[in-house]
Amino acid sequence: QVQLVESGGGLVQPGGSLRLSCAASESIFSTNSMGWYRQAPGKQREWVAVITNSGRITYADSVKGRFTISRDNAKNTVYLQMNSLKPEDTAVYYCNTLKQGALGYWGQGTQVTVSS
Repeated sequence: QVQLVESGGGLVQPGGSLRLSCAASESIFSTNSMGWYRQAPGKQREWVAVITNSGRITYADSVKGRFTISRDNAKNTVYLQMNSLKPEDTAVYYCNTLKQGALGYWGQGTQVTVSS
């Protein structure tokens, strides 16, 4: 069971930007692939972006070209830079390891609302 703390969400206008942060432990970055996920009301949780422990990155088609996932091992933190935000990006965003996500363990997430 891994405890991850997401932050950086908020209210932003369409076309705006936000950067989400996820604080974790050193062992997470050395042994686990990390992912950002999101869930809108009434919808299933959706995979957004993944970065492996070797640095390989994959994005969902819905965010490709707009979002950037990165990590800073010195700070034990993974980031999600979100640009050109759209109303359909509105959701609770979660950071997790792929293994813990598959087992159904999730934190509180951080709310992102895109609205004029």
